[in-house]
Amino acid sequence: MFFTLANPLKTKGLDRSKPCAYNAAMKIGYARVSTDEQNLDPQLHALAQAGCESVFEDRGVSGASSQRPGLLAALAAAKEGDTLVVWRIDRLGRSTLHLLQLLDHLRGRGVGFLSIMDGIDTTTAAGRMAFTMIGTIAEFERSMISERTRAGIATARRRGKRIGRPPKVTPDQLDYARERIEAGEGRAAVARKLGIDPSSLRRLLNAPPGGTGAI
Repeated sequence: MFFTLANPLKTKGLDRSKPCAYNAAMKIGYARVSTDEQNLDPQLHALAQAGCESVFEDRGVSGASSQRPGLLAALAAAKEGDTLVVWRIDRLGRSTLHLLQLLDHLRGRGVGFLSIMDGIDTTTAAGRMAFTMIGTIAEFERSMISERTRAGIATARRRGKRIGRPPKVTPDQLDYARERIEAGEGRAAVARKLGIDPSSLRRLLNAPPGGTGAI
C-alpha cells in the first residue's frame, strides 16, 4: 500500500487493544504546521469541535515530506469505518498527486475523510461520490505516469541511450580483464581487482558483441 509501518504505533488518548463496550466508528484527527513557530491551536480546536476522539500532530514538518510520524500514526490508528479528519485538505500535503494517492488509500481501506473548512465529508452521499471520483482520478494519474515513463524509455532507446544504472565495468576495464586472463591470471583474482564478483565478470566476458552485459 501507499503507507507502511515497521512497528505498531501508540495513539494519543486511544487504546484499541482494550475491549470496547461497542464497536462504534471513530473520528481520528490530524493537524500539521510547517514551522515550530506556527500555532496548532486553531486546528486542534476545530478537530475537537468536530468530535475527534484522538488527534495526531506534526510540528515543523513540510506537507511535501513523506516522513511525517503524526500522519503515519493517524493512518495506523484509523480502522475500517473510521473517519480521518483535518482542518483543511492542504494539511495532508501540498502535492495534488500525493493527496489523490492518500485519499485513494483511505478509500481502499474503508476509512472515511472529512475536511472541515473545505466541506468534504465522505459520510454523506455527495462526499462518497467525490471519493469515488478521487479514486478514478488517482488511477488515471498512475496510468499516465506509467505511460509517460514507458514512452520516455522507448524514446531514449531509439536515440541509442543506455537505460538503467551505469555499468560497474567500463569497456577499457573489460579489455584489461581479458588481457590478464589470457596472460594466465585467474578470473577470480581479476574480478577482485575490478571490484566485482567472478560470476559477473564471466557474464560480461561471455556477453555477445554489441550486448550490454550490464551488471
